[in-house]
Amino acid sequence: MGIGKQAKRILITVAGAILLVVGVLLLVLPGPGLLLVLAGLLLLASEFPKLERYVDPVRDRAMKAAEESVSSPLRIAGSVLAGLALLAAGIVWGTVKSLPFSGWSTGSSLILSSVILFALLIWSYRRVKSRREEKAVS
Repeated sequence: MGIGKQAKRILITVAGAILLVVGVLLLVLPGPGLLLVLAGLLLLASEFPKLERYVDPVRDRAMKAAEESVSSPLRIAGSVLAGLALLAAGIVWGTVKSLPFSGWSTGSSLILSSVILFALLIWSYRRVKSRREEKAVS
């Protein structure tokens, strides 16, 4: 095994482990936990084939959760409001020094969470919309 292949394997393992751990943390914190767990598993399974048996069940649950998040206008509105609240909180935590854990490290993580939420919301909406269009054509 060459140094390049070994470095790639280590990089993929570290990135997959980080995504997996952050995803598990986001299962209880606000964020796209299942999708990050899925991303971490997919990366790790590319290097460790025994993990592939966990990919399909997590993929099924993550896709179901993504579809449910855009299943009604009320859920979409709630997700948009949550994203806007995260964005506002990030700006406040970045600028107001009297808050606990204030500063741009906390603020930027909240803003990043809102960007991820909006990106996943758009992705979920497009996915559900395309599936509905496919069903209507068939």
